[in-house]
Amino acid sequence: MIFTLGINHHSAPLAIRERVAFGAEKLQHALADLTRSQPVREVAILSTCNRTEIYCSAETPEVVIDWLARYHGVERSEIAPYLYTHDQPEAIRHAFRVASGLDSMVIGEPQILGQMKDAVRAAEESGTLGSQLHKLFQRSFSVAKEVRSTTAIGANIVSMAAAGVHLAERIFESVGEQRILFIGAGEMIELCAAHFCARQPKQVTIANRTLERGRALAERYNGTAIRLDELGEHLAQHDIVVSCTASPLPIIGLGMVERAVKARRHRPMFMVDLAVPRDIEEEVGELDDVFLYSVDDLAQVVESGLESRQAAVVEAEDIIAARVRDFQAWLQARDTVPVIRSLRDSAERMRRHEMEHAMKLLAKGEPADKVLEHLSHRLTNKFLHTPTQALNLADDVERNDLQSAASRLFGLHAGD
Repeated sequence: MIFTLGINHHSAPLAIRERVAFGAEKLQHALADLTRSQPVREVAILSTCNRTEIYCSAETPEVVIDWLARYHGVERSEIAPYLYTHDQPEAIRHAFRVASGLDSMVIGEPQILGQMKDAVRAAEESGTLGSQLHKLFQRSFSVAKEVRSTTAIGANIVSMAAAGVHLAERIFESVGEQRILFIGAGEMIELCAAHFCARQPKQVTIANRTLERGRALAERYNGTAIRLDELGEHLAQHDIVVSCTASPLPIIGLGMVERAVKARRHRPMFMVDLAVPRDIEEEVGELDDVFLYSVDDLAQVVESGLESRQAAVVEAEDIIAARVRDFQAWLQARDTVPVIRSLRDSAERMRRHEMEHAMKLLAKGEPADKVLEHLSHRLTNKFLHTPTQALNLADDVERNDLQSAASRLFGLHAGD
């Protein structure tokens, strides 16, 4: 049975989501730990700023929920009210909706598809992606492509990065007059840099744990790169700070920002924290001269564009419903594979046996036409002996069922 269980921006606030997030560097360890310690045959973990979801093939999701709480060192009772679980077919539908961007904070956003592919790649490398989940994710990617190519779900999309620029322009008359510090160098920071730097800011700085990667991004925008441990020295020089790293703990604390605000002589500072867990301590938002926004805050900005995409959502849901039925049919067909294999093996044994018998007759000098006639009769009798016997021995009710099944299996029609 395929299960999906998790927690997302619909079910839980950021303070809860960040407690069960998986950093990229911990993902393979987590996958190995789950499959080693629990009766879970296949598993993939999707962990982003908006969701942590576990896709698995298991008897029950309960053991996975217990593992999730234990792995993150939280009581199950603390996260249980925020968790959702789906089994078939809802688990299939959920995967298709997530890949298509229908379950995202920004409806139709394309970034989730890449994140899901990263999750699949990690599961493949860890050896935890079996045939069922592999097929599920490949179908999810195919459905996402169909939804995007046949509906307007991605038209005029308002991204989280664009929402950040929009909020900054509420604080500053012109982003082009400001100095911007980006913390991190991942995909989300690259998106934000593209949007903010389109306004041609005065200065761009990239702070990253790996200086070389930070420089590579900074060079695109004629900026400079610094190390994360230099943040305290440079923070006061920047008007806008956008952070998104994989750090398990905040990298900008209240004291660091207080010193920066004092050095800035209380000029306003706009800060966007897109990380889960948070990069910037929550208390920073209480300072008078700091405007701090989290991923949940940005969601309110993009919500206004939802109505214009509702027609496309309806079309997308219809596509997904049809593809869920297709996938269920594939799963059900897999259940018949052992029977089909057994049937073919039985027929093959009969064929080999009769071929050996026929070859012996030919070796004795029997006429070939008689041997072939004999072979065909013996094969026909052997193939039909068991189903004929079952029909003859069945009672009235069972016989009707068997007759209907025989008609379907052998393509029989009335009067044949």
